[in-house]
Amino acid sequence: MSYTPRLKAKYNEEIIASLTEKFGYTSVMRVPKLQKIILSQGMGDAVADKKLIDSAAADLSRIAGQKAITTLSKKDISNFKLRKGMPIGTKVTLRGDRMYDFLDRLLSVALPRTRDFRGINPKGFDGRGNFNLGIKEHIIFPEIDIDKVNKILGMDITFVTTAPSDEEAKVLLDAFGFPFTKK
Repeated sequence: MSYTPRLKAKYNEEIIASLTEKFGYTSVMRVPKLQKIILSQGMGDAVADKKLIDSAAADLSRIAGQKAITTLSKKDISNFKLRKGMPIGTKVTLRGDRMYDFLDRLLSVALPRTRDFRGINPKGFDGRGNFNLGIKEHIIFPEIDIDKVNKILGMDITFVTTAPSDEEAKVLLDAFGFPFTKK
């Protein structure tokens, strides 16, 4: 018996049927699904302090369960003391079982730990069925030891779906259990 993430099983057993019924898809392949989740952190302060990038990449790797890569600047910007090729951020792209595991931890553990959490603003859709979510403090994740954090960082989380419209993507994310606020 192999391991299947809880939300992946929920998607295969419940969500496909409910979305097919709601939108009248003729084929299972037309049902929107979650393709990947991208976690990214922009680190403007890393221009002055190189150790900041290393600790941010280590924290992001711990959160995602997969090694984070360092993103480099693409051009020189003298006002920001930035040179081409300098490390200015970190990112991780999650797919498959790791993606579903991360989504489960995000929805059931991390988001409820956010201070003054009242739900996710549903305005983060981009018009093509993808959703963006900003998190102000990365210490909401249980993998991060608060005592060892030297700087609290924010991060952007992008949920890439195969949905052709925002409406279908929102119904898909609702089915996964996203706590969207009412408009």
